[in-house]
Order: sequence, then structure tokens, then C-alpha cells
Amino acid sequence: MTRILVIGGGIAGSATALALHKAGLDVTVHEAHPGTAEDIGAFLTLASNGMRALAQLDASQVVTSRGFPLRTMRVLDDRGGELAHVPLGEADDTLLRYRCLRRGELNAALQAEAVRRGIGVSHGARLVSVDNGPDGVSARFADGSVATGDLLIGADGLNSAVRRSVAPGVAPAYAGQSVYYGYTRTAPVAEDTGHLTMVRGSAAAFGYALSPDGEVYWFARVGGDAVPTEELAHPTPSRWRAHLVALLGKDATPAAGIVAASTDDLMATHATEIPPGTPWRSGRTLLIGDAAHAASPATGQGASMALEDAVILAKSLRDTPDPDSALTLYEACRRPRVEHNITASGEISRGTRPPARAAGGPPPQRPGDDTLTAQLDWHRALHADAGDAGQAG
Repeated sequence: MTRILVIGGGIAGSATALALHKAGLDVTVHEAHPGTAEDIGAFLTLASNGMRALAQLDASQVVTSRGFPLRTMRVLDDRGGELAHVPLGEADDTLLRYRCLRRGELNAALQAEAVRRGIGVSHGARLVSVDNGPDGVSARFADGSVATGDLLIGADGLNSAVRRSVAPGVAPAYAGQSVYYGYTRTAPVAEDTGHLTMVRGSAAAFGYALSPDGEVYWFARVGGDAVPTEELAHPTPSRWRAHLVALLGKDATPAAGIVAASTDDLMATHATEIPPGTPWRSGRTLLIGDAAHAASPATGQGASMALEDAVILAKSLRDTPDPDSALTLYEACRRPRVEHNITASGEISRGTRPPARAAGGPPPQRPGDDTLTAQLDWHRALHADAGDAGQAG
């Protein structure tokens, strides 16, 4: 295998390009957007597992130069009482500590690092079709250009164009919540920076964190009917803010005051998910990241799971003799873990499962937690059971 095409230059695509390049493979990235940043208004948290994956790509500094670390999580009830105050992930390790940053910043940072390492990244390359053949795969773009390779990776997100060729008819499903993101520098909060506060409100789930420069990052997950698509296309921040203040103001928590003090830099989206069991492969084409296994944001694992995908896919290709064996190994390692996340996150969004740490203890293990460190370790050969992995040659 000499040439790999990555469709999509977001978090999953750029990280995958970095991983494949590190494995010695020839990779190019084809991004439909003219620039680097999508969903510029939203932010995310990278969990310790995602930070561990970045470390294996020698890309930790790329991310830790942006955003801010989170060391603990505080959970409040709807009366403002503290239910739990616990460490977040591997909080004592500065390299693996949770990190909060804007999604657009992470996209731009990973793409810039790919370019710095000599990886080809083209913009404005909107995919039209994928043609699988016995000896290669071709990607046809809207401008009439064609790229060919030995393998094509669909990392083009929730509304993946590549998925149409792999799993026709599969589309993201509404997971039961609308999600709002916002920012303020004027709302008084009691916390210092470095902490994530989660509020289990009577009408919405709410979370916020204070950056070192005094900006509050917040999100709200609201159940019920989805925000109309037309409203998402033509945002109405003042209306959203008033709606949220009314909902959150029913409780004795800081949430309503934070939203009321926020600017019009609000974003709304739907919590969506890809049904478990969706095919990931067709011929020489593979889906990864949200294109394959998007989950609602309730568990906060979307970006971290995509970073795991990148490392484990590159190791699968590096450590197996042929593409089919590599993709079989990759799927064996990844599917149980990411589909558990889809299910768990969806249950939280739909209110059919209590959030993790209900009693202040550690969250239940996800499939693969016991072998993840070995699977991500770049210097260990990858097997379906990475707990028995040996040293790579």
C-alpha cells in the first residue's frame, strides 16, 4: 500500500493523516471547506484518552498551546447543592489532563501540523463519488478533479459524503436533545479556572468552565423537539438566550445568570447519532470518526474517540500484511468501544440512563478501557487483544 486518500480535514481526518504519515504511508487530505475551521462557535473537551492519542502522534504541544486544562469536575443538583467533586481523568499528568478548547481551533491546529509535516492538504475539494476497483480507489470531486489511491478514508463527519457509498440510506438520527453553546466574560462564577461544573437542572443539563483569561464557556442540553432546521440555518441568539434563561431560571443554580450575561456568539445544534451496526467498509473505503460512529455529546467523547481511531487505524495498517487484514483488525478493535459510546451517550440524552458519577464514584468502564493504553502505544504491535501486544519490531 503506497497511497491513502483522506476525505475530510477536520479533527478525525487531520489526526488520521498525522498517524498515517508517522507510519510511513503516503497520505493526502481533501477538505470540502475553503478554510480550516467549522463549527467555529462550538467548543469541546478532549478527555485523557484523546490526549493520550495525541501524545502518540507527537502532537500534544499543538493542542496544549490552545485552550485550557481541566483538572476536576463538580456536579450540582437543581438546588445548587454539590453532589460530587472528583478528578477528571488523569488529572495529575500534565500531558494527559483534560483540555477545553474551541472546535475550530483544534481543527486549524491539527491541519496546520499536517501541513508542517509535509502532508498534502487541499481545500474546496467537495466529494461527488467514490469508485472502488480491484487495484485501487478513486475520489471524484465537484470541480472535475480525480484523486486515486490504494485506500480511501472517509473522515468527513456527521453528514459524510463517503458514507453514501459505504452505507446508502444511513443518516444521522436525532438523539433527543438540542445543544446550545455560548460564552461570557461578565457572569460572576465562584469557581477558579481548571474545573468543569455540571448542573443537573430540572429542565436541562448545563455545564460550564472558566478560562484563565476570565471567559466562561458553557453549554446546555435541552430535551424535547429539535430546534427547527430553518432556525439553525438562520440563528436567533436573542430568542435562544431568552428561552434558555426561562428554562434554567426554574432552578437555584448559576446557569440562568451565565446565559443571561452571554453575548450573541451563541450556537445551537442537534444531538445526533449514527445507528450502531452501520457498515464502515466497502471495498477499499473505510469510515472513521463521526462519519462512522457519531454519538450525542452527552459523554463528551466524540473528539477523543476520533483521535483514538487515527492512531489505531495507522497501527493496523502498519502491523498487518494487507489492507483487508488491517481493516478487519481495526474494526475488531474499535467497533465494541465506539458503539458502546453511541448507546450510553444516547441513553443520557434521552433520559433513559443516569449520567456517569451519579454517586460521585468513577464512571463504568467502556469496552476497551483495559487495553486502550496498549492499543494506543505506538511502539507496541497491535492485535485485536492489545493487552497481549508484543513489542513492535
